[in-house]
Amino acid sequence: MRPVSRVRTAWVFAAFGVIAAFFLATEHRAHLFGLLPYVLLLACPLLHLFSHGRHGGHGGHHDGLPRRSRGEAP
Repeated sequence: MRPVSRVRTAWVFAAFGVIAAFFLATEHRAHLFGLLPYVLLLACPLLHLFSHGRHGGHGGHHDGLPRRSRGEAP
């Protein structure tokens, strides 16, 4: 298969995917809006879990030990 035909095939599949997503969203809008409060509630713990590692954890202790067990002053 030539590269031009692969690109064309990819565009055709992408177009069918967009059309299918449009019809799924329009026909099942009531179901999607009914799930929206649960999605927002689920987002809170997921954001807490996945964004905690960016600031060094609680108190900045990277090894998980309290200061006294590492020999540091409190």
